[in-house]
Amino acid sequence: MTRKKVDFGRRDVMIGAGAGAVTLSLGQLLLPGEAKAAKPKKGGKLVYAGRVSTKHKTLKKAKHPYYGIEVRTKNTYNTLTWVDENLNVVPELATKWEAVSDDQKTWEIDIREGVKFHDGRDMTVDDVVASYNLHKHKKRGSSFVKKMLKKVEKIGPHKVRMFLKSPNSEFGWWAAEYRQVIMPADEIEKMGYSGIGTGPFKFAKIDPKRRVVYEANENYWGEGPYLDTLEVVTGVDKLNGYLAGQFDAILGVDPSRVAKLQGTPNTVVDIAKAGAQALVILPKHEGSPFLDKRVRQALTLAVDREAILRIVYGGKLGWIPNDSHMAPYGEDFLKKTVIRDVAKAKSLLAAAGYANGIKLPTLYYSGYYPEIDRIFQVAAESVKEAGITMPIEGRPMSGYRKWRVADKVSVEGSKKTPYHRFAMGSVGPRNSAANLFRMARPTYNESGYWHPNPKGNEYIALYKKAMATGDAMKRREIYHEMQRILQDEVPTLFIVGRRTIDVFRSSVHGWKAHSQGWSGRFNTVWKS
Repeated sequence: MTRKKVDFGRRDVMIGAGAGAVTLSLGQLLLPGEAKAAKPKKGGKLVYAGRVSTKHKTLKKAKHPYYGIEVRTKNTYNTLTWVDENLNVVPELATKWEAVSDDQKTWEIDIREGVKFHDGRDMTVDDVVASYNLHKHKKRGSSFVKKMLKKVEKIGPHKVRMFLKSPNSEFGWWAAEYRQVIMPADEIEKMGYSGIGTGPFKFAKIDPKRRVVYEANENYWGEGPYLDTLEVVTGVDKLNGYLAGQFDAILGVDPSRVAKLQGTPNTVVDIAKAGAQALVILPKHEGSPFLDKRVRQALTLAVDREAILRIVYGGKLGWIPNDSHMAPYGEDFLKKTVIRDVAKAKSLLAAAGYANGIKLPTLYYSGYYPEIDRIFQVAAESVKEAGITMPIEGRPMSGYRKWRVADKVSVEGSKKTPYHRFAMGSVGPRNSAANLFRMARPTYNESGYWHPNPKGNEYIALYKKAMATGDAMKRREIYHEMQRILQDEVPTLFIVGRRTIDVFRSSVHGWKAHSQGWSGRFNTVWKS
């Protein structure tokens, strides 16, 4: 019998192959004798094709947690907290965190005892303090931390206190971000380059342009690791490599290949709760049609997202956004009341002076996902029904992000208006605060420079209020109000979301597709 997809509690359980697959209950799945096989087995090697094809010219940078191949995984490093596969924030190197000031700006964190680095040294509070001093360093740190953290200090043998520059009622989520890893204390200029962390695997061999081989960390503080060796390969033909037996797993699969893979013997197709979504920046510089809110509203009402889901994602492998960075999990997500309304779109365009329709500037996109061409072909075709002509053009990934942002480039002689091309970006799912923050920054390019305006200012004020609100239910009310503003203003067009899809052999156990592709952990993975 070929195992097709298993998840205890959150996914369908599918057994069989191809079109003949059937859905069974958990009770039907756990047959006599199978319980013994569930016990993890030590040893073996797993080779997987990674989600990204990052290539580095130097071995030095390949180990650094800011730059390395597959750095957005939990192979070699740990953070204070972790976002699990069910998108809950849970302890990792921290065992407890709590706000000790009503304004949510001062937090105390208990640090796990008994953790060792790869070289056998004990991890201490001093290492945590040193790591965060690197993360907030003006020149060498992470922009994500520099904007938030004011000071970190040791207040006990296993406790630190962090002083934030602004309130953050969702500190636990913030501390899980992948660049906030804990490393051995050293001079700022040296930290990170040794590749030494507290994660379940250690660097063994690196080809900066092709692959990384890891070996098990015998001093790992948590469960596992069960594998002796873990190897990641990047920049390859993942599907053909898997079918040829080169890989045990491929992370990130073209949804059009799922049916074929479901019919492949001894193969598991695992699908996460959510995943990344494709957004389109609507530039609001002088002369742009997107300065008019009615045009933005018409465009989001004209896109046939249900057709995209049906044609590109088979109706199940994607999801419909709600005009915000929010992903559809948890009660913080506010569904749109109207997904598509062509008549309303036409009416809005007419009111904006485009009774006979509108031709938009060329929309650019790039190959963030294998199915990206199909997404935009369906989107461009669907908006024609509302009288919108939307030329599209694909561009190579190399240099694309810098090209599309084009900050502070003068437009039609103006040197004051920031500029962003009418172009696609991609964003992964995070917690509510991080998702909604992306539209709260007055100069953030993903909003197409929506600010300043009264509604934008109101949105920013609500965000600040939410971040200073310790009560989760009260925060949710604020988050919903913020999403209502975004759904009315449409600062950015969110086309479609895609669920993370991973594929692995039935001999691989303990892996689950993670909505945050960078957060998956291999410590629980084993091979039978």
